[in-house]
Amino acid sequence: MKVLEMRGEDGLRLTFKGATDSRVTLERNLEPFLQALEAYAGEWMPDVVNGKRQRRYSRPSFWKALEERRDGNSTALGLYRTEWPALDMRLWLWFPPRSPELDIRLKVRPLSFFAEAERCRQFVEMVRSWVSHYPVTHAAAHSEDDAELAGEPRFGREMQTSIRDGFDKIYEVSWLNVFGPKLVEAVGRERMLSTPAHRVEELPNGSVLLVLWPTAAHFASDEAREAQARAHVHLRPDLDFDTVLRTLRERSATLAPVEPRFHPDVAPLLSHVVDSVAFHERQRKIAEFNAYQPPEPDEWLPASSALPTDVDDPVGARAHYGDLAEHLVALLHSKVPSVFDTSPESLTDVDFHFWQEEFPRVFEREHIDAHAVPAIGAYLGEVLVRHLGGQWIPRRKLEETQVLVGRRVWLPFVRASRYMRSCQSLLDFSLTQLYRVAERHRS
Repeated sequence: MKVLEMRGEDGLRLTFKGATDSRVTLERNLEPFLQALEAYAGEWMPDVVNGKRQRRYSRPSFWKALEERRDGNSTALGLYRTEWPALDMRLWLWFPPRSPELDIRLKVRPLSFFAEAERCRQFVEMVRSWVSHYPVTHAAAHSEDDAELAGEPRFGREMQTSIRDGFDKIYEVSWLNVFGPKLVEAVGRERMLSTPAHRVEELPNGSVLLVLWPTAAHFASDEAREAQARAHVHLRPDLDFDTVLRTLRERSATLAPVEPRFHPDVAPLLSHVVDSVAFHERQRKIAEFNAYQPPEPDEWLPASSALPTDVDDPVGARAHYGDLAEHLVALLHSKVPSVFDTSPESLTDVDFHFWQEEFPRVFEREHIDAHAVPAIGAYLGEVLVRHLGGQWIPRRKLEETQVLVGRRVWLPFVRASRYMRSCQSLLDFSLTQLYRVAERHRS
């Protein structure tokens, strides 16, 4: 069974930590959780349960997974889907002597799935049911990307402080919120229940359920942001409405979709980089790359100005370049399988790998210059030879070695040296770009 990967779009994220009853069996403890999940999940109901191995979801497979993962005073499992929408749901249970607790982390993608009010209502009813059986201090569901921009769960605090204090005051108001009795009393029950929002409900255990807007997917609309700001300032009178609303609008602008318009010579590489960036930062990165113009490659000479070979054994020299290129294959083959292809596409994969690993920063300059640069230059030259009909013109000095392609000779080792100067140089002097330019000028 291949579960859907959680990548690409924003999603709805729920964080939930509720107390459980240590006096009853595990089955009785979790029966309300399962009943509500099965009653309200609908189209995002998990169909895979993962303990020590994956199984089709069923009550027996659920209990089997928890039994397999039992380790002292805790157990855990994962719940997933094989069809759209994607689900990543993790469940942890803690037992005495630790405080008995049910910890749920749930993500459903894409967030657009929750553009329908009825789906959102069903989700709220599920959480309401869970809270009724597993009292919480605080639970929330919101856009994953927007929650990251808000700084959840630290909200600007040091890690140890956030772990110690938890959600001890109203740092943020999410699309769906459950405030436990302690938070309700800190704010004031009357004030909490008079919050301007789509739904405010006092639960029998003293908690308050608050839903800002009918649909989770529309959290970034200006109307929803105004509702979010009004609710936040109502619960935190020390905050200024205009300041809160301005911050929320800035977050909406940061998350607004930006159409990629990358420089065509480096578009494949920049697309890889964007895909690796955290979801909540992608639109900003796309806008940055839309404005990015890499320097035009100048590691070339007119064919009429090519330096003649000055080696005694040109055939042996060309074989040596092949050996150097193989060094790069040996270095990267496990992490960049396409390096075996010695192709234009593999150049982009190599570019991205070095960028992702921050290679020029992490490794010692002495080793980069002595080993990486010659291997990279030779590999780039081999791609020019194999795919553009290039011809090596060997020279005693690697930096003078050329590859003749059409009416130009290219200096792959010079390019490799510039490429490895810094992490930014990996983009400014990418192998991908040089190949694209050489391809345009090969005739």
